[in-house]
Amino acid sequence: MSAISLFNRVLDRLEEILIGTLMAAATLLIFVAVVHRYAAGFAIPGLQDWLLSLNLSWAQELTIFMFVWMAKFGAAYGVRTGIHVGVDVLVNRLSPRRRKPVILFGLLAGALFTGVIAAFGANFVWHLSHTDQTTPDLEWPAWVVYLAIPLGSALMCYRFLQVAWRFNRDGELPHHDPGEVEGLDEPLPIDPRTDNIHPRPVAVQAPTGAEGAR
Repeated sequence: MSAISLFNRVLDRLEEILIGTLMAAATLLIFVAVVHRYAAGFAIPGLQDWLLSLNLSWAQELTIFMFVWMAKFGAAYGVRTGIHVGVDVLVNRLSPRRRKPVILFGLLAGALFTGVIAAFGANFVWHLSHTDQTTPDLEWPAWVVYLAIPLGSALMCYRFLQVAWRFNRDGELPHHDPGEVEGLDEPLPIDPRTDNIHPRPVAVQAPTGAEGAR
């Protein structure tokens, strides 16, 4: 395995762990904060005083920060896996010879845009780090929160370049099938006469005659 392949595998894994951890932590934190808010309203001796002594005013702010980081890195994950929504009606009508440069242009334009955002974001974070600005509730340095902009945009730029390079080499784009079920190797046969909203599997008839005897 080459060094680039190993780097990409480690980066993919770290990306997935970060997104999953932030999503789970934000969900758990919001759940705890909501339960705390409502449970503190019950006049239960001892328990109410203890709940009121807990200060969870920072929970909403931290949740917002986690969702911002999750969104920035999730956008890069979307480029890698091909789950971003795209309008490709006109592109698909082009011939394969003309379609390739159009797709490459779109991918490189995305890389340029996210690269510019990463550069401006890094410059903004650099200047912000030399100030005393902090977040309202957690009182964290503000530049730590805004660091998601250059890091997430830089990763997204790398993903655009990665997809463009693979498409130029193999002619394949990452594609996500919303109907795909993990662990199901073979898709169910769908009756072509049905619509996409209410698909009906093809009825499998039991073997008869000589086939059944086998």
